[in-house]
Amino acid sequence: MSKNQFEILTQVVADRYSCRNYSSMPVSRQEIAQVLEMARLAPSACNRQPWVFVVVDTPELREAVVASYDRPWVRTAPAFIVACGNHDEAWHRAADQKDHTDVDVSIAVEHICLAASAIGLGTCWVCNFDVALLRQALNIPANLEPIAIIPIGYPEVGDVAPEKKRKSLDDITVWGKF
Repeated sequence: MSKNQFEILTQVVADRYSCRNYSSMPVSRQEIAQVLEMARLAPSACNRQPWVFVVVDTPELREAVVASYDRPWVRTAPAFIVACGNHDEAWHRAADQKDHTDVDVSIAVEHICLAASAIGLGTCWVCNFDVALLRQALNIPANLEPIAIIPIGYPEVGDVAPEKKRKSLDDITVWGKF
């Protein structure tokens, strides 16, 4: 990776934030497909790719998603991506059978969020939703688990990323042993 590529990546990561105020401008399916292409390219344990992404962009289905997480700000999002994991397709660590579905889907979701940010769209991870309600509304098969809802849209004009409050590198890094 060149210095310029690293600077671009650093800027995309720094600019990405949890958007909770979307404009009414619609997001095209082409833009959503562009973002989902980055999820498709995301790494997964043993390349199992145990994910399916449900794009919700019609008024009726948008209401169903909102009903599963009814917050005023969510209503402003013009579209949603529901990230689902397939535990049967995921890699499980042999030593303890740890299921890596959530890890793999999380990597793909963050690729979605970063890609959206890179093209001027806002996103937010939503994990606190009524799974049963969402499953029924979107007819999600029993073998898939809805893991996250990603509202996606153009941030409202004037909406700015809050200052990032992060631990220092020294607070989160151990070189060698504890």
